[in-house]
Amino acid sequence: MLPNILKPFKSNKYNLLRVGPKKDGGYIIDKRVINKSKTIVTCGLNDDWEFEKHYLKINSESKVIAYDHTVNKKFWKARFKKDFLALILLKKINIYKIIDVFKYIDYKFFFRKNIHISKKVVLIKKSKNEISIKEILDKKKNIILKIDIEGDEYKLLNTINKEQSKINLLIIEFHNISKNISKIKKFLSNTKFKIIHLHGNNYGGTDRLNNPNVIEVTLLNSNKFFVNQQKSKKIYPIVGLDFRNLKRRQDIKIKFDD
Repeated sequence: MLPNILKPFKSNKYNLLRVGPKKDGGYIIDKRVINKSKTIVTCGLNDDWEFEKHYLKINSESKVIAYDHTVNKKFWKARFKKDFLALILLKKINIYKIIDVFKYIDYKFFFRKNIHISKKVVLIKKSKNEISIKEILDKKKNIILKIDIEGDEYKLLNTINKEQSKINLLIIEFHNISKNISKIKKFLSNTKFKIIHLHGNNYGGTDRLNNPNVIEVTLLNSNKFFVNQQKSKKIYPIVGLDFRNLKRRQDIKIKFDD
């Protein structure tokens, strides 16, 4: 069971909206932030910007600023070589997988109007290939901050908390939960961000207690938006709202230590 501090607060069901695909890359937001959030700051991009693309369809006046040092020319060359080989060997015969071979074209088109900065997100900048989270958030306001940086998120939590006035909604993937639960508890105990949704990412599997190793968490800034102080009574994952990240693997049922 997950500790009760991770249990989402009660939300009006009409406020919760899935943005992005019904698979990995889709996240839950609160509809109330849409008209007040003109910028999405994404830390950790890889080859998936479906969430950002969908959000821009909902709010066309918004823009995306993404940071990921791994997405560069070397990344795209290696990806195309691998995908093209799979196509030749008939391993990519699904129409969507065939289209996915040419993902680079979609990348160039999407970031023609939006911004991708190929730098690593860190707490303290030590080289020209890095950028600090404080620098990223500098002079920003009313943003949606989305973080998926494979375990490095814990290093950024204190700064995110100090800069919370700039953030309307925080979407973050926490990795290796059992190992880092004390860090998550400390963050949640000292912030105005309140969990409004939580989903176990089945790509990461479960630990010996059947808790997800990776959780996708949506937190709303309670200084800016009303958050009910009662805990949710919903069963997670929520049918019709949550979907399996990896379709061939069962979703992870979440239990809380009430």
